[in-house]
Amino acid sequence: MKKLYQNVMHAVGNVPTVRLNNMNEICKFHKLYLKLESCNPGGSIKEKNAVYLIEQAEKKGFLSKDGIIVESSSGNFGIGLAIVGAAKNYKVFIVVDAKTPSATRRMLEAYGATLIDVPLSEADANGSMQVARMKKAEEIAKSTLGAWYPCQHKNSENPTAHSIYTAQEISNDFEGAPDAIVIGLSTSGQLTGIGSYFKKFYPNTKIIGVDVAGSCILGTPPHPYKMTGLGLSFIPPQFNENLIDIAYSVNDNLAFSVC
Repeated sequence: MKKLYQNVMHAVGNVPTVRLNNMNEICKFHKLYLKLESCNPGGSIKEKNAVYLIEQAEKKGFLSKDGIIVESSSGNFGIGLAIVGAAKNYKVFIVVDAKTPSATRRMLEAYGATLIDVPLSEADANGSMQVARMKKAEEIAKSTLGAWYPCQHKNSENPTAHSIYTAQEISNDFEGAPDAIVIGLSTSGQLTGIGSYFKKFYPNTKIIGVDVAGSCILGTPPHPYKMTGLGLSFIPPQFNENLIDIAYSVNDNLAFSVC
C-alpha cells in the first residue's frame, strides 16, 4: 500500500536496512547489516534530530511563528534544520567554516538557509572550528529577535530523538535486537539515545562506538583530521562512556578507503 505523507517531516525515518555480502571476508561468516540513513529526505540521520528538536521548541515556546533557527553545523544537521525550516516557513541561519563541502553549502542554500562563515583564523590549536562556530551561533541567537539556537552539541534532548526514532526502528527491523550495534561518535546524540534504549530493553546487545582519530571524545590524543560529521574537539555533555562496550578510533585513511 502506498504511503502519502502530508509533509517532509513525516517521511523521516524507517529507512531500509541492507545486508553487506561482499565488502569483506568477514561477511561470509557473520551477518552484517547497514542502516541506510542516507535514504532520509535530506540524506542523513540528523533529520530526526531536526524534526524532534523543532517540534519540542514549538511546544515549549522557544520557537514561535516567524521565528529564526540558528545553528552551528558541519553539514547534516544544518541540512535537516533547513528542510524543516523550509516546510514550516522559518528562517534558518547556519554557521559554517572552510571545511564545509561545497555540495553541502549548495544544498543548504537550496533549502533557503543563510550561511554565516567563521574564518579559519579562529580555529583552535588542532585546526578544529567547532568551538568557534558554536560561539558565533550563540552570539547570533542572543542578538537576533525571535531566534532559537538548538545547540545539538549540548542539548540534553538531542539523544531522545534516537530513542524514539532510530532505536525503535532497529528493534522493529530485527524483531528484537541484533548482537551488536556500531555507532559513530560526534554530539553523542545517537550513542546515548540508541545505547540507553538497548541497555534498558536488550542489555545483551553490544554497543560499539567509533570515533575519528584526532577527536577528543574517547580520550585519544587530539590532532587535525579531515573527516566531517564525526568527532569533536571536546567531550560533549551527553556522552556516556558507560553505554559503550567496545570503542574504536579510526584514522582518515581507513575511513576514506572504505567509502
